[in-house]
Amino acid sequence: MSSRWLVYVIESSDGSYYTGITNNLRRRWQQHTSGKGGAKYFRGRQPKAVVFIEWQQDRSAASRREYQIKQLTRVQKESLVELQQVPGQAYIQSSMFKVCLE
Repeated sequence: MSSRWLVYVIESSDGSYYTGITNNLRRRWQQHTSGKGGAKYFRGRQPKAVVFIEWQQDRSAASRREYQIKQLTRVQKESLVELQQVPGQAYIQSSMFKVCLE
């Protein structure tokens, strides 16, 4: 089991954001999309894309950061997602996602 944890934000099919933590993004994504073991949040909507990833040193740090992000307003969350966007974002995000999935 990995000791590195990450905080992630998923944009859902209705445009809302879901924030969570994991040490295995591939497994967590599959849980969310399959409905087996995923968040109840996705019972009425579908996960669309991972739009934000932030590595943390341990589960405790990831939980604290998750709480901080969950306290943000919608506009603040949009800004957070935009801050991670840089030229070539599609490549960078897919590379980051690939790294998280491996």
